[in-house]
This record gives sequence, C-alpha cells and structure tokens, in this order.
Amino acid sequence: MSNLPDGSSTQQRVGAERIVVVFFVLLMLALSAAQSAAGQQGKSYNVAFAATWNATCSDSSSPTMLIPGGRTFLLSEIRLRGPCSSPITVQLDGGIVAPNAIWTTTAANLLTFYSVGNLTVEGSGQIDGNGAIWWACFKQKKCSVRPILLSFSSCNNLLVRNIHLKDSPDKHMTLHRCSQVNVYNVSVTAPGDSPNTDGISMSISDHVYISSCSIQSGDDCVSILSGTTDVNITDNTCGPGHGISVGSLGCDGSTSLVERITVSNCSFSRTMTGVRIKSWQGGKGSANGFLFENLKMNEVQHPIDIDQFYCPPGNCQPQDGAVAISDARFINIQGISSDPEAIKIMCSKSVQCRGIYLDNVNLSCSRHTAQTRATILNAYGTIAGMVKPEVRFLGT
Repeated sequence: MSNLPDGSSTQQRVGAERIVVVFFVLLMLALSAAQSAAGQQGKSYNVAFAATWNATCSDSSSPTMLIPGGRTFLLSEIRLRGPCSSPITVQLDGGIVAPNAIWTTTAANLLTFYSVGNLTVEGSGQIDGNGAIWWACFKQKKCSVRPILLSFSSCNNLLVRNIHLKDSPDKHMTLHRCSQVNVYNVSVTAPGDSPNTDGISMSISDHVYISSCSIQSGDDCVSILSGTTDVNITDNTCGPGHGISVGSLGCDGSTSLVERITVSNCSFSRTMTGVRIKSWQGGKGSANGFLFENLKMNEVQHPIDIDQFYCPPGNCQPQDGAVAISDARFINIQGISSDPEAIKIMCSKSVQCRGIYLDNVNLSCSRHTAQTRATILNAYGTIAGMVKPEVRFLGT
C-alpha cells in the first residue's frame, strides 16, 4: 500500500473515488428506471434522488452524492432525511429546477435536508425556483403560501459553499434549529421587486458564519429571527434587497431572544435599509450584543435602522411592551443614503433602547441639495468620534 503526495494511501484514494462513482451511477440508473415508468417527469426525478440519497446516507465511508454537471433535474418537494451513517458531501455540479407551475397549495420546500449532521453541500451548480409565476400569483392575492427553495432543519456541522440559488418563489435558503453552520461564497439572485425572497433566513440556530456571499433579492439579504445566537456575517455584498435584518421579533405578543450578532466588512447597494433591528409593539424578550462594523453604503434608503414599531400593514394600534433592544454598536459606517433620513432609531416609550453606540459614522445623501438627518426616539446611547448626521440620545 503506497502513499500519495497528500499523505493518503492508494487504497484510501481508490476507495474514495469508488464511492463517488457508485453514487453517481446509482443516480443515473435510478433516473433511467424512473423515467421509463409512467408518471410525471418531476415525480420521476424525485424518486431517483430519494433512491440515491438513501444509498448515500446509509454508507459509512463518508460518501459523496454527485449531481453531475451538464444536466438539469426537475424536482418538486423532496425531503432528504438523516441521521446518516457518516459525514456526507452533496456535490451539486448540475442544475436543479422547480416546475414552472403552481405545484403546491400548502407550505413546502423544494429541497429539504432534515436531521443530517456533518453535511457539506457544494459545487458549481444552481437551484432555480422558477419563481416568476409564484410572484405574479401572490401579487394577485391568489397564492397565500409559496415554497422555499432550499431548507436545512436540525442540521449540525453544516457547510454550504459555492452554489448558486435563483428565483425562489419565497425565501431562498432557511436554517432552522441548526448549529455550527458555515455558508461560504453562495450567490443568490432574484429581482428587487420579487416578494419575500430573502437570501438566507435563520431561526433557533447558533454559531452561524456567513462569508463572501453575493445576495440580490426582493427582501432581506440575511434575516436573523428569534432564538438565534452567535452569528457572524462578514465580507458579503447585499443589494438589491432590504438589507441585513434582525427580526421581525415579538409578533402577536410573542417572546423573542437574539444575542451576539456581528455584521462586518459588508457592502450594500440600492437596498431599503443597511443594517436593521425590527420588532413589533407588544412583544417581549430581548435582543442584545450587536456589532455592526466596517460597512459601506451606496444609495441605501436608511443605512441604520432600529424600529420597535414594525408594522408592514401600517394600521397597528399603539401597545405597551416591546422586545428590549440593547448593546448595539455601529462603528465605521460610511457612504450614501438615498433618503435624507439616514439614521432611524425609533424605540418604545415603555421599553426604551439602551446601550446604543455610534463611532465614525459618515453618511451623505445622494440628493445633493439635501442634508442627511437622524430621527431618534426613546433611546439612550453614546457618541464617539465623528458621527454624521448628528445624533442626540436621551440624556445627552
């Protein structure tokens, strides 16, 4: 048994290559058999993928499931379940596409990984949600629910890298009850007016690292929902879209918790907000431990936005109580806002914002005749260094 230059043995290398080939061939055989049977093509591809996944998941040799390049596979709502016998790599080099039709009337995901630990999803391929038909249906008030493109639920030690997500009917990628997640160099594209097409949305998850991603969407580039802690978002580009958001939190009087969130070295272009914390009136709980640092804004409507009066319908009645927002630091944020109101920190009288810190903030308005301004309500904080526009907190 000889050793190769990378230190692996020839036996190990041959074994690894055999695993990849076996599950590639299994996919092809399953496709061939399924497509020769009666039934819709989309359902046939689902059968093939499920068969290949089951074989991969039961293998104990850290196998790879290869979705080959040069081919596009039509899928509709497939759920790939764990736990599996060993770490798994899904090599997405080809394309996956959703039906160009309204294919479900209930909440659904095109592709779900559930309870799969030590999972890697990577490759040069694309998942296309064919979302245009869904966006039109939603705007006509005919589709109350729309499918999510790619969902990870209860997946720990997860790595997603290099893949492309396109035109989801709703959110592009969701993380729910996941821990130790690394999302790297993933691109998301959808039109700026496509409704609710968040790039990456997470809930009840922890230790999530998102880096070197490019996200263009019709909603939040990244959304951080309740129950999420220890998130690091760095070196990403966002826009068009609604920015990087915490929330919304506290809907219908619920209790929310979000802690230890860092957004750094990101750029925003033509987004509705830059970095935002949003919560409904009447909620409970806390959101604290935020660092927003080294951010560049280009034609962003409201680069800094804290809103304890979040109410998309626009007709919410005043309520006491709110999710308590504290310890939010905004450091070295530069660029251009498209609206003179560059900074909005709007907090509840009953649960005031505390520990807001601004340092080296310089925001100009693209309307050359307009000066930027800050609107501050019921917030305590500290100013260090130059801050433009001028900010006045309570007690200062």
